Formats: sequence, structure tokens, C-alpha cells
Amino acid sequence: MARPDKAAAVAELTEQFRSSSAAVLTEYRGLTVAQLKTLRRSLGENAQYAVVKNTLTKIAANEAGITTLDDLFNGPTAVAFVTGDPVVSAKGLRDFAKDNPNLVIKGGVLDGKALSADEIKKLADLESREVLLAKLAGALKGKQTQAAQVFQALPSKLVRTVDALRAKQDEQGGAE
Repeated sequence: MARPDKAAAVAELTEQFRSSSAAVLTEYRGLTVAQLKTLRRSLGENAQYAVVKNTLTKIAANEAGITTLDDLFNGPTAVAFVTGDPVVSAKGLRDFAKDNPNLVIKGGVLDGKALSADEIKKLADLESREVLLAKLAGALKGKQTQAAQVFQALPSKLVRTVDALRAKQDEQGGAE
């Protein structure tokens, strides 16, 4: 029978896996407490970074339906549970790892799909959701402006063509 404290820890981790849009596993060997505090701040408000026990976390991930991370639970492991924009947290991890080579990104999961360490770094290279939405809105607005200009040009072109035809008819009528 499992001890109540371990069962509670597994239940809490299971809930974190289920409620998170992404989870990133890292190895933190060699980082100081102050560096871990800095790392937690760099992940943003919508992420929680927790040092975990491999066995309990593996059980919790499996209970949450995530079996693709089983091979990553070795060595000192910490998990970044992301509930908001995963790009922001991935950028925080990538940038912190550049300055602190002791932080190793092992891999993770995004919306149930397994991600390798390289895929997490590619995710970090994306622009944030807000920036992408702003670019999309700008592109759509630009297309609307172009359409409006085309629709405005048609009547004025029609008027110029009719005027040219009248002028031509007047010339031909006056020449006879």
C-alpha cells in the first residue's frame, strides 16, 4: 500500500499534468537555489517550475495519460508546468539555459504530443501568440484596405471612361 504522502504527491502531479497545456522536463544539476529562483521568474506568470521525484512523476504522468516521457525520468529532474502560452515559457527556458549551461532541457509534452529538446527550442523561436495574432490582424486589415481601394477605383474608372466616350462623340458630332 502506498504511503498517504506519496499518494497525495502523485495526485497533485497528475492534476498538474492534466491542467497544463505543456510540461517541459529539465535537468537542474549544478544550479544554485538563487539560479532556480531566477529561472522560475523567467518562465512567466503562467508556468510553475517544480523539482520532482522521478518515480512519483512518472506514475503521475502515466495516470494523466502521458506515457511518452517515461525515458526522460532519470537524473535530477524538474518540470515546468505551463498553463498559459507555451512559447513564453520555452523562451524563458532557452534563454536561461544559454546563460546557465547546467540547465539541460530533456524534452516535454505539448497538448498531449511529445516534444524533443530540439522541438522545444524551435517552439521558443516562435513569436508569442499575441504577436502572431497582431500580425494576422494587420495582414487582414491590409487586404481589406486593398479591396476597398479596388472597389473605389471601379466607379471612378467607369466615370472617366464614360466622359472620354462623350468627349469622343462630341468631337465626332462636331466634325460632321
